Amino acid sequence: MRISAVWHLAVQVVLAAMIAMAGTAHSSEIANLYSSMDSADVTLEGDVAGMALRLDLIDEGRLIMTRNLTADGPGTWVIRWPPFNAEKGSYNVCTSLWKNKNGTAVSSKCYSFFYGGVEPIRFDVRDFRADSRGMHLAISASDPTVVDLYYMLIDGNKAVYVTREQVIPIAGSFAMPITKDYAWKQILENGHEYAGRVKIVELNHNQTRVFMNSFLAVDDAMITETYQDETGASATVIGNSRVPFEGSLRFILSQNGSILNTTEKRTPVLLTGDDETVEITWNNTLEPGIYQLRTVLLGQGGIVKDLEENVIEAKPLVRSNAADTVKKASFPAGSAALAMLMIVLLMRRR
Repeated sequence: MRISAVWHLAVQVVLAAMIAMAGTAHSSEIANLYSSMDSADVTLEGDVAGMALRLDLIDEGRLIMTRNLTADGPGTWVIRWPPFNAEKGSYNVCTSLWKNKNGTAVSSKCYSFFYGGVEPIRFDVRDFRADSRGMHLAISASDPTVVDLYYMLIDGNKAVYVTREQVIPIAGSFAMPITKDYAWKQILENGHEYAGRVKIVELNHNQTRVFMNSFLAVDDAMITETYQDETGASATVIGNSRVPFEGSLRFILSQNGSILNTTEKRTPVLLTGDDETVEITWNNTLEPGIYQLRTVLLGQGGIVKDLEENVIEAKPLVRSNAADTVKKASFPAGSAALAMLMIVLLMRRR
């Protein structure tokens, strides 16, 4: 009985070890693959850090080109296929994941697509652009349909962020497309090159289309409102980029071509949609006359981002006269006394 129990325990340990080994063997895999003639994206899951990723573009069994990457962890990787004289026909993209060059592939997957054919278009992308704010999409459909949208922010060959918007109705006609705007969640680095990629999947008819463009991330902001009078000025600034805007406002006061005052003040750090108002005061109240005010928004390095020019009409201050005030104040009392005197005289005559 005791030997049987020990044997049973040993079998359980061996089975657990085998299950653990099997789980480890399948913990690194290619979860998803898509490709067109322009680019491809592949999603890796599990412990894939340091593994080699290979993508092959194949035409009827003939290898056309290969791209190799080294994965630094799970996520989505994107490559661009160099342009070549592609002929109409079916193509395959096969990808494989390797622990080392001399070993066997841990995981592999293939994707087929047809290039150059004419197929009914369920939806049409009229415009697409990615920039420092996010992605902007104009899409229409011949008939109402629904799609899934995958938004990707790409740094180098890796998507640093991927999000999915599911079951989006597309009912706009070709003449009146609907617009979709997606704002980046990440803070971008000024002067760094990124790419925005949107993958549109129409599941009912198995149509997938991808659009991608590179952009240089830059800080940006604009003046939305200004105010100025004899005592000072103010300007409201709104951020227009996911690169933090660290700039300043320069107020230049002049009259008849001569600069009378130049005041510069830092703006708060701004991201897309953030707005702040900066106020200044002149050294003294302006004398009566016509003045010109130039409000300049400066970015890093003194680059002019926006400006606005206005006119200030300073009017003379109205000063009250004390004697006139006393006279005006005493007039009602005198009138009242005269009225009382007339009433008394009339009563006496009666």
